[in-house]
Formats: sequence, structure tokens, C-alpha cells
Amino acid sequence: LLFIVAIGKALAPNDRIKDHVRKLSARLAELWISNNNAILSLYRNTRWDIQIPDGLDKKGCYLVSCNHQSWVDILVLQRSFNRKLPFFRFFIKSQLFWVPFLGQAWWALDMPFMKRDSKEKLAKNPQLKGRDLENARKACEKFRDIPVSMTNFPEGTRFSEEKSARLESPYRHLLSPRIGGIGQVFYALADKLDALIDVTIVYPQSRKRGQAPTFWELVTGQISEIIVRAEKRDIPPSLLGRDFRNDREFRRELTAWLSQIWQEKDELIEQIYISNAKRSASV
Repeated sequence: LLFIVAIGKALAPNDRIKDHVRKLSARLAELWISNNNAILSLYRNTRWDIQIPDGLDKKGCYLVSCNHQSWVDILVLQRSFNRKLPFFRFFIKSQLFWVPFLGQAWWALDMPFMKRDSKEKLAKNPQLKGRDLENARKACEKFRDIPVSMTNFPEGTRFSEEKSARLESPYRHLLSPRIGGIGQVFYALADKLDALIDVTIVYPQSRKRGQAPTFWELVTGQISEIIVRAEKRDIPPSLLGRDFRNDREFRRELTAWLSQIWQEKDELIEQIYISNAKRSASV
């Protein structure tokens, strides 16, 4: 269906019609997510414990930041926020547009496609450094007129005990966050952003077995419990619209701000594990 809508978007003769097609695309995606959520609700073996802030605006503009452990995280985010926040968007490599059907569906859903220069190209042409920020800004221009929840996993990869030890993470339950994705959104959307939605996902059984749940375990009802805690955070105005690639002072400010959030998130995860263990022991 989205592929058909993508054809309609490509053939739209003006921006007004194109906007109607965009809204239809988002509604189709939200309906698809609602169907997924209805299916997941049939699995009685999984306990969902979701707490999200009040006052979220479905017509707003947000950055959603979350810890990352599994492909399951995306479905958990969709279950937690579908039709409560604007439809989630991710930065996608421009080459992925050519993936049959999926690439065109992502385009129909207004996913921002990013052109990034390789390290080799940047080494030969240092003047190109920072061009990806301008590409991000141009890719996000459409979101100045439509609601959006830009989604980012600052760890850059899925957490595991092995990765944590190898990368010498200073956190107990997280990898060190990277500022690149958040910095791009802050630069591209700047004063358009309403807030940061700081999301923490915990799978209690992962601690017992030392492995995050898989997609197959989710759809077969093998995950015993999923805990979601979300907080709405104000974004300091001083962090918006600045070039973190070339401004070292800003890099330090953004790194310090994100590190503080990550420290609080790490403590929250520890407290959830402790509370969950006490509750299990008392049952």
C-alpha cells in the first residue's frame, strides 16, 4: 500500500496535494503499527509495564532518544507511542532508497535520506567535512511544516556485556553515547524542536541470561516482561542550531549534557533491576 502511495506522491502536481499524500502515508503506517500492537496484546505471557509522560502533542516536533539492545526496541517504541507522538522517522542512508519496495515506502513516509562522504573522501577533501550537517538540514526541511518524531539510538549499536567490556564503557547497563545523531537533529531542526523524549527500555530476563530478546521471541510470546520509562526533557537553547563538527566547545557542551542523561539512565536501569528482583522474590 505504501508503495502505491509513493507513486501518488511522486506524481503529485503541487505541494498541497503532496501534503495530503504525506498524511495518508502516515495514517497507513500508524494503522499498520496498531495492527501489530493488537497482535502483540494477544500474547498473555508478556507483561508490558509502560510509563510515558502526559501532555505529548501529536502535532509537535520531538527528538526521541533511547537505549538500544535489540531489534525488538523499535516495536516496543511503536507500541508505547503510536498515535501519542508524531510518526517516527529515522535518518537513512541515501543508497537504501534503491532497496525494492522498502526504499520507496521509506520515501513515501518522508524518512530523511542522508548523503554521507566516506572517510577516504574526507581525507582527500578536508573541505567537505561538515557537509553532512547541511545534508541533514536539507533532508529535514520538510519537517518544518509537518509533525515529526526524529528517533535516535545514541549508543550507535546494540548493547551487550561483551561490547561493554571491550569498549570499556563507564556505565553498567549502557554503552557510551555518541553525539553525532543528536547533534545532526539539533542542527537541522533547531528552534522547531519542542522537547527531547528520553526513553529507557528494560528487559528484566536479559540480565538473568545475559542476552537481549530477539524478534522471534517477541512474536512467539517468549519475553516475560518489557518495561518502558519515558521522560520529557527540555532542550537547552544553547545546544540548538550549532555545528558540532567544527565547534569544539559545543562538542564538549553536548557531550557533557548527553553524558549526564546517560548517567541518570544507567541508574534508572539499575533501580528497575533491583525493584524487579525484589518483586520476583516476594512472589
